[in-house]
Amino acid sequence: MGYLLLEGGSEFGGRMSDPDLRAIDLAGGVEVPICILPTAAAPDKNDKRAGKNGIRWFQSLGAKNVFSVDVIDSDSANDESLAVSIRTASLIYMLGGFPRYLADTLAHSLAWRAVLDAYNQGAVLAGSSAGAMVLCEHYYDPFERRLLRGLNLIPNACVIPHHNSFGKAWTGHLEKVVSGATLIGIDEQTGMINNADGTWQIYGAGAATLYRNGKINHYTRGETFSL
Repeated sequence: MGYLLLEGGSEFGGRMSDPDLRAIDLAGGVEVPICILPTAAAPDKNDKRAGKNGIRWFQSLGAKNVFSVDVIDSDSANDESLAVSIRTASLIYMLGGFPRYLADTLAHSLAWRAVLDAYNQGAVLAGSSAGAMVLCEHYYDPFERRLLRGLNLIPNACVIPHHNSFGKAWTGHLEKVVSGATLIGIDEQTGMINNADGTWQIYGAGAATLYRNGKINHYTRGETFSL
């Protein structure tokens, strides 16, 4: 089993180097293959630019083998050749954008099976904003204002990205509709990575805020917590 990296958004630049450098290290170093998935950016035709930005960012951190895989719809999500490319990666990074489109496109697809295969073999799976949201059991679609079921790698949880900006406004509603689950507010320029002992550690500029059992706890850079 690999590691998970959840990021709060504003994907590249600034202190995002902290969690992303840690992800590269956990994946095996700058020589390993890194796969960018721009799926969530496809609805507004931004996937090509987003994928190129992802490649440039990881290259700026020293990565030598970064590529984007054009999983942008149900057909490409079930293209075996693209799934093979994903399966070779040691770090898979799912970009932000439209969460429901991302979740619906990946669910039950060959691409998602390839992601899980890589993750189960030790790869790091990272998601920023929408990419982080859909990895949980629950995610909130701000466009439809609905709580939906995610890909469920993190049970009983729901990520609120951009928590230090517009995302925090979702918390009141979500506390009412996600009964018993942990809400994880992640600030922009901030990430959280699970450790081998099951705890999570904060990297980057901001904080993660946990809402559970009526209590609110904040964790900043270097601090750890359990879900």
